[in-house]
Amino acid sequence: MIFDYDTLKVIWWGFVGLLLIGFALTNGFDFGVGMWLPFLGKDDMERRVIINVIGPTWEGNQTWFIAAGGAMFAAWPLVYAAAFSGFYVALMLLLFALFFRPVGFDYRSKLADTRWRNAWDWGLFTGGFVPPLIFGIAFGNLLQGVPFHYDDTMRMEYTGSFLGLFNPFGLLAGVLGVSMLAMHGATYLYQKTDDVIAARARKAAMAAGAVTVAAFALAGVWVAIGMDGYRIVSMPPVDSAFMPTAKVVERGVGAWMDNYTRWPLTIAFPVGGLLGAALAVALCAARRSLPAFLASGVSVASILLTAGAAMFPFIMPSSLSPGSGLTAWDAVASHKSLGVMFWVLAIMLPIVVLYTSWVYSIMRGKVTAAHIRENEHESY
Repeated sequence: MIFDYDTLKVIWWGFVGLLLIGFALTNGFDFGVGMWLPFLGKDDMERRVIINVIGPTWEGNQTWFIAAGGAMFAAWPLVYAAAFSGFYVALMLLLFALFFRPVGFDYRSKLADTRWRNAWDWGLFTGGFVPPLIFGIAFGNLLQGVPFHYDDTMRMEYTGSFLGLFNPFGLLAGVLGVSMLAMHGATYLYQKTDDVIAARARKAAMAAGAVTVAAFALAGVWVAIGMDGYRIVSMPPVDSAFMPTAKVVERGVGAWMDNYTRWPLTIAFPVGGLLGAALAVALCAARRSLPAFLASGVSVASILLTAGAAMFPFIMPSSLSPGSGLTAWDAVASHKSLGVMFWVLAIMLPIVVLYTSWVYSIMRGKVTAAHIRENEHESY
């Protein structure tokens, strides 16, 4: 193998994080645009313009979602199993919400009936609103710890409930997830449209950006001084394969801040999350659409990096039995599996990035009502 086992464990932490960020940045503005569809489009033509802003690219953006799920299954099989066992109802709700997207895009314009099209517009809203809410709530519950443990035979038992996910901090994280992608989607709309739609998108981006700043700041204070975090006290060597229960973990207020003390440069992540959102609001106020969209992307990526930096090496900490928590050191696949999959991702990821960049270069420019009329049969 070209890399040691412990090095591959860290590399795969970075790979999964990179794929999640790619998913948030590309699918993120898709979700955001879907959220704003019923509110920023006042008639059928305006809504068609909004839909066609993301219509040509949303399916390609789904690649990041599929890749992130596949990478998690390949690199962290215990996390994949635990997540689908513990969050089964939430994940099924997520999938059902996502079903509205392909059928909504394809079926909405099939009939020139107001009720038909309005129904699909709200379906696309659901497909844009529910996933960020669920992902946000899931991250909020990960930071608090998930109620599961491994028994003597290494069988996982989850003792939580679906309604238990909707705790105060989980809901705050859900608000943050929705607001930051609503900001991202609105800045994308502002950059890709003109006239009244762009004007409404500009105001929507400013409102969503303000909520993002407030929710992220409140969540940061809560994590720092109002919530128990987790830290590893002892464990086997990181270059070895060992069971999750072989380590000793303690829980304490402020433990999630340990990595920021250990690696001071990581403070750039929360700063980037706050300043990126604030800058997006300021740039929208100054009517600078493309810089506002880029600032929004910096904020979204930085917020995810903030959570990742705080939790490292934890992936799914356990509130019921801290020693059962899953980390980048003990929830991973074998050395050989990580090595083989490293080359698969190292080859395929640049291809995905290049192809995505080429598609967006082809589809550059604004979407207008005139464009929809000229391409009536090709447009959604």
